Amino acid sequence: MPAFETLPADTCKPWLPAADFSDAFAIDLDCGLDAPEAARRGFARMPQWVSRLMALRNAVVAPLGLKAAQNTAGALRFGIFPVLSSSPDRVVLGFDDRHLDFRIVVDVAPADVGRRVTITTLVARHNLFGRLYLAAVMPFHKRIVPVVLAQMRG
Repeated sequence: MPAFETLPADTCKPWLPAADFSDAFAIDLDCGLDAPEAARRGFARMPQWVSRLMALRNAVVAPLGLKAAQNTAGALRFGIFPVLSSSPDRVVLGFDDRHLDFRIVVDVAPADVGRRVTITTLVARHNLFGRLYLAAVMPFHKRIVPVVLAQMRG
């Protein structure tokens, strides 16, 4: 089972300087994968219940003028998330919107046996709607991230 921890927001300033929320989940894997491969494995195929939730989310927020997950031709993505930067040790995913900006940081580091993969989520809320939105999705977020990590096992 992935470990959960709340991180101080200032820990993550390099990836999203205005972040006012952050959390992280980690799992130890007994393999030698790098961050791009971990992100590909984790986000490439979502369980059906997650896909349904994302479709519902997109239908609800579209009339409000918020961005829906888009498949932009030519843009590098892992699952529905655009890649902002990538190295063997770290992949940063995310985008900015009116109500909030978010980043998903996938870090891979040596562990006692194999590799430790950590997914850090950072959010910078811009307004009341951003705060309400984050509060509404948080119960789902806390269930989805461990699923993503478990899929990295291969």
